[in-house]
Amino acid sequence: MISVIIPAHREQKNLERLLPYLTSIGESHNFEIIVALSHPGSESGKYVTGGEAWKYVEVPGKGRAVQMNYGAAEAKGTTLAFLHADVYPPENFFTDIERTLTEGYDAGFFSYRFDTSHVLLKLNASFTGRDSIFTGGGDQCLFIRKSVFMDMGGFEESQVIMEDFEFFERMKRQKLKYRIVKNDLIVSARKYQSNSYARVNLANLLLLLLFKWGYPAQKLKILHNRIIKMPH
Repeated sequence: MISVIIPAHREQKNLERLLPYLTSIGESHNFEIIVALSHPGSESGKYVTGGEAWKYVEVPGKGRAVQMNYGAAEAKGTTLAFLHADVYPPENFFTDIERTLTEGYDAGFFSYRFDTSHVLLKLNASFTGRDSIFTGGGDQCLFIRKSVFMDMGGFEESQVIMEDFEFFERMKRQKLKYRIVKNDLIVSARKYQSNSYARVNLANLLLLLLFKWGYPAQKLKILHNRIIKMPH
């Protein structure tokens, strides 16, 4: 079984679109969907209804790493897929995950493109189909065997930002076998629309370099919040 874990905070509109779509493309597969909500009670009464197709869990803690670890602990599947609420997977999403793991890989990511025709964002997306300095970001949807994820200790919960890159660094140190699936996810460009292309790209590069140089996660979070205006 594949357990799709979606960390979410005030993402009702995106979930209204994403959850039924995931259910439709997963009809011939064994899967479950877990929406891990931050700030318990903040979205009570606003859940997207879907019978038994998906379930919500309210996470008694803050931070995306905490949400994803909590969802993983609740998961029944042997495979975990961590998907952002504003990322739209391809129709062969479940098939691609199953095929990758069947072929002997322990984990994988997807290439992606943005939900806009902006030329520079097309350039950004072109790098996601191969290993690069930005490989491992959360928009690429990490999928991994649950046993491997648990053996690695899950996401580092003190890493309040860039928890996905920190996990990928550990994957590489442990020489985990992974594949980048070249079947594009569709990623929201809302962060670029709330800021500017240059501002977001320069911020991403600065934060990544500081992360690799060991800059403390709490300071990275403060710096990110000062530079980037987050969309709502």
